[in-house]
Amino acid sequence: MNGQLQRTVGLGGAVLLGLGSIVGTGVFVSLAIGAGATGPSVVLALGLAGILAGLNGMSSAQLAAAWPVSGGTYEYGYRALGPFAGFTAGWMFLAAKSASAATAALGLAGYAARVLGLPDAVRTPLAFVSVCAVTGLVVLGMRRSNAVNTVLVGFTLLVLAALAIAGAPHVDPARLTPFFGGGSLGFLEATALMFVAYTGYGRIATLGEEVVDPRRTIPRAIWATLFVVVVLYVGVGAVAVGVLGAPAFAGGGPAPLEPLAAEVGGPALRWAVTLAAGTAMAGVLLNLVLGLSRVLLAMARRGDMPARFAVLDAAGTTPVPAVLGVGALIALLTLIGDVKATWSFSAFTVLVYYALTNLCATRLEGADRLYPRAFAWAGFAACLGLAFWVEPAAWGAGLALLAAGHALRAVSK
Repeated sequence: MNGQLQRTVGLGGAVLLGLGSIVGTGVFVSLAIGAGATGPSVVLALGLAGILAGLNGMSSAQLAAAWPVSGGTYEYGYRALGPFAGFTAGWMFLAAKSASAATAALGLAGYAARVLGLPDAVRTPLAFVSVCAVTGLVVLGMRRSNAVNTVLVGFTLLVLAALAIAGAPHVDPARLTPFFGGGSLGFLEATALMFVAYTGYGRIATLGEEVVDPRRTIPRAIWATLFVVVVLYVGVGAVAVGVLGAPAFAGGGPAPLEPLAAEVGGPALRWAVTLAAGTAMAGVLLNLVLGLSRVLLAMARRGDMPARFAVLDAAGTTPVPAVLGVGALIALLTLIGDVKATWSFSAFTVLVYYALTNLCATRLEGADRLYPRAFAWAGFAACLGLAFWVEPAAWGAGLALLAAGHALRAVSK
């Protein structure tokens, strides 16, 4: 059946969905990548990226409150800027977050293989199977997905908090120099990469059609989510660099927080961190499938994607074809397996997506405007500027994919 999704998600559920979408690949993988780019100043990059996320959060919150529908900036772009911008946002979101979801699946498989003592060769098959399993869970419906998400997020937050607390007394100030180990260029690249680690809060906006009292709930959920994550990321990042040093942290392999856990807490904390990483990756994957399926649903409703993806189940709670389509795409992307390249690609495409989000927010008027327009313009300039500080191959691939998407749309119309 076609129709509207039911509003079943309250404030607590929205915050947990945001946390589940953020806390995962960012803290368990990208912190080390950022430390490799800029050294100890990755902590400052985390702070600046958090401020940028806050600016984007303002824009996302007021847009979602004004237009509480599925689709996020894809829908806002159509309404505020026109079809070209709307399709660009939707296409970039699908590309960026499908790659992020595949990265999360590969990370989940890597940690699972480590816990189970399996060889690295099983990583890709495990990632593929994990995507299929999570897709099946989302097909069961939002309420069941939220229950699982609550368990995953709760365990991950507890372990990361324990890691930061246990490591704080071991911080050596001497390891924080030279502070800008990668120079100004490395710092800007790290800020762009760290921004991606915060962007899961946008999933709250893409679920706007399912949130109870969206004008009140969505802004509060976004701010609460960002506050928790900024505190958590800065704490873990500062402890990791202060205990291990930036070079050792950056060179920690596929599980860079494991050496930190072993150093400050011994085998028990090390195993807990490994398990938390696995649950976090599962949570991110779950929430990405949820968010991506809602964007695909919105694009199908407008005719930018095949109409079959606009069909809901009999209860009107789940866009089953959209969920299955997104799951199939992510499963295929797991066969690539290049985590670092995928993260850089995600940085470029996500920054373009949020640049459009801020541009849409500049068009809000009257009661729809919750924050001064200057914040939206600042977010737009920062996102667009940082997008081109990632590796040239990443933004080159992103621009090529964008052109291909518009060409495909022109042919299919």
